[in-house]
Amino acid sequence: MEIVEIKFKSLRKELFLNTRGLYLKAGNYCIVDADRGEDIGVIMDIYTGDGEELEDIEKEVLRHATDADQEKIEEARQREEEALEICQQKVDEHKLPMKLVDVECQFDGNKITFYFTSDKRIDFRELVRDLAAVFKTRIDLRQIGVRDEARRFDGVGMCGRRLCCATFIKDFEPITLKMAKDQNLPLTPAKISGVCGRLMCCLAFELKEYKDFMKGIPKSGSNINHKGKRYRVEKTNIFKRTVIMSDMNGESVEIPAEVFIDEAYKGNQAGGKEKVRFNEPGEKKK
Repeated sequence: MEIVEIKFKSLRKELFLNTRGLYLKAGNYCIVDADRGEDIGVIMDIYTGDGEELEDIEKEVLRHATDADQEKIEEARQREEEALEICQQKVDEHKLPMKLVDVECQFDGNKITFYFTSDKRIDFRELVRDLAAVFKTRIDLRQIGVRDEARRFDGVGMCGRRLCCATFIKDFEPITLKMAKDQNLPLTPAKISGVCGRLMCCLAFELKEYKDFMKGIPKSGSNINHKGKRYRVEKTNIFKRTVIMSDMNGESVEIPAEVFIDEAYKGNQAGGKEKVRFNEPGEKKK
């Protein structure tokens, strides 16, 4: 059975089944099952699925979209701007602590979804009743996070590329400050925060490689007995796979990280193996 990934407004994506055996092509528009009606979206990907994956997908692709269907959804997009203004007026009237982010009209007009962010739970029952009286259709208010807000509007990160959340990330995972520390990154908020104001998702991309590299390597500030001399570990360079140390006179030396990774001796020099002893920061010399 074919599984079809459909993209809707603001990069919202869902999976549908091609139960009718339609000839579908990525990039084309199609009509799909929606909440109490139909919706329109563009085909992003088509692949074959089976087993449990099929059981989790309940909606199906209904038909190909016609030119008239695409004109209809364009008209709906124009109405969304007015709907957002009206909703903002109602929010102000009810003095609700919420920030409206976006609005999405369903293709068949059976539902209008308003997206908002807020630092707390909102009782918007009165707001929904007011909006339903104005638009004469079902109203859905959805509270989203600031990361979802960035995904809906898309943008460019400090790396100069499109936001990861708007391109390939499907599910957000927790990002912690420890991830930045483990990668020896500056903890300046402006340098490790994304456009959403939260820690950048890419902090998790290479974390495993950093952790694997650091296994067996002493931390910065550790004291090293190396070739009969006492050194202090200043920093590690994961890209060059080296460790930079300084002796008692302040002279620096850069050695391969493999010196500390070797399981048998914690060192493997070109001239032969030698045992290396190091003390963690704050540990007394033995």
